[in-house]
Formats: sequence, structure tokens, C-alpha cells
Amino acid sequence: MPEFTIIMPCFNAAKTLNESIGSLLSQTIRDWELICIDDGSTDETAKLLKGWEAADPRIKMLRNDGKGPSSARNMGAHYAAGDILCFCDADDLWVPKKLEYLHREFKVKRVDGIFGRVAFFRKRGKADAHSRMPNARLSVPLLMGENPVCTTSNISIRRKTFLLSGGFDVDMVHNEDLEWLIRLVGSGATLNGVADLHVWYRTSPQGLSSDLTAMSQSRQKVLATARSFGFQPDRRAEAIYMRYLARRALRLGHYGSSAMYLTFSGLRQSPRAFLFPLRSGLPTAICAICAPLLPKSLCRSLFSR
Repeated sequence: MPEFTIIMPCFNAAKTLNESIGSLLSQTIRDWELICIDDGSTDETAKLLKGWEAADPRIKMLRNDGKGPSSARNMGAHYAAGDILCFCDADDLWVPKKLEYLHREFKVKRVDGIFGRVAFFRKRGKADAHSRMPNARLSVPLLMGENPVCTTSNISIRRKTFLLSGGFDVDMVHNEDLEWLIRLVGSGATLNGVADLHVWYRTSPQGLSSDLTAMSQSRQKVLATARSFGFQPDRRAEAIYMRYLARRALRLGHYGSSAMYLTFSGLRQSPRAFLFPLRSGLPTAICAICAPLLPKSLCRSLFSR
């Protein structure tokens, strides 16, 4: 049996699919299987997946039409043969040593899951920004403010732990990974962050306004899950979450009303929580308020790390 099972939900991903699978084929460790779940694509995705399945016995294709990425990930976990589950979206890229890093960390540490750093990009090979490791261990209060894992492509988890968690909430479209992480940590799972770069995350500026609205609605489910473990939301957590959304808007090049609204909302909740640490809060506030007057190159540089 392979050490790792990689699960890739796919929906109309023909433009990026080959590049994403190519990054998996470039792994320095080859003891893995890849389960690709097509969610009813109407482009060339299914055809490409069948080609990959025929070319490499480690690659398997399943269908899960119209049920969404959370259902696809849960389905992949059910069919997985590996002891460790990894997720990779069909438009993201892994660094060649990601599985090597994971093999090392899981071998020497008694942990349930591991995540690394993320590089956000629009053009391959050029990072617009990088995620940061939290200074504290992942906890429910920390996750109520922000999600340092950033993307499901950046989390690897023991299969036994994943199955015990119940998997992702299939009714959620946004923040389903955060809600799941809170359930994991709230139930006692240990998730370690490591400084190694694991993932290149492809950003897209499409649909930001609707995404922000949906993310705000799904946050109520996240907070309900936190309450089930005895944690109540506070102004500090809300301010940090507003900063997270404002930085997301700015990273995508939206220097208008969305970033400004989120920044002022966060500052009203808790100026100190929004602004500190200053390396995160101050550039966010400056960019959101002054972006129309600043060169775009300067705004981008403020979010390069």
C-alpha cells in the first residue's frame, strides 16, 4: 500500500489540470496514489483524467457528479489506500519535495496532521505573497480569527484521524476547510505547521464580491462549530477575520470599496487586534485606505511576505 493518498477534486479544470498533476509527478518521493474525482465537468477534464489514468497506474479517476468539492474529498478518503491523506486542488501546484518533507515530519513527530507555507501566485514561478506560520499552536480561538493553513491543498492528515472527524461538511461552499479544522482541533487532534514551502496557490480575482458575501454567511457555521466546543466569538477574533478578508481582497488586486469596508469594520471591532502584529495590520490598513493614491507595484510589495 502507498504511504500517501493524494485527493484531487476536479471540475472544469482542463486549463490547469495537467500542470497540477505534473507537479505531483515531480515529487522526489514516489510512494503515492492519486485519486481524481470529476464532479461532472463539461470541458475536457474527464478526457484528460482518463489519459492520466491509462498512463500511470498510481492515478485513479472517480466520478461524483454535481456534489461539490467537499463531497469529492470525502469520497476520495473513503477509497484511499494510503495511511496519510493529502489534498491538492486541480489548479494548485506542489513543490517537488512536499512529500519528502511530510515523510520526514510524520516519521519523527507524533502528530495527526501537518501543513506548510503557501506561495500565492498568478504567474508561475512568481509569488505575489507568502503565508506565515502562526506563533502559537493551532487552537480553536486562533482559528476563529484566521486560517494559517490557507487552503486544503496545504493540509495532510492521517487517514484514521480524517475518518474519525467525519470529513468535510458537504453543505458548505466556503470556509468548509476552516470549519473542519476547528472540529479537528476541538476534538484533540494535533496539527503542526512547518516552515517549508509546500504549495503554490493559484489566485483568481473572479467573483470576489460574491465570495466575500458567501464567506461571511458560512462564517456563522464556523462560529457555531466553535461554540459547540465552548468557545465564544469576541471582538478580537472578528477584527482578525476582517483583516484576513481585507488582505485577501488586496492580494487579488481589489483596491476599492471591498478592502476599505473590511478594514474599517475590523478597526471598529478592535483596533489593536486588527493592527497587531504591525507587519500584518499596518500594511493592510495603509493599502486599503490609500491604495487609490499608491502605485499598484507598491501595494503588491507590501504583501510579498
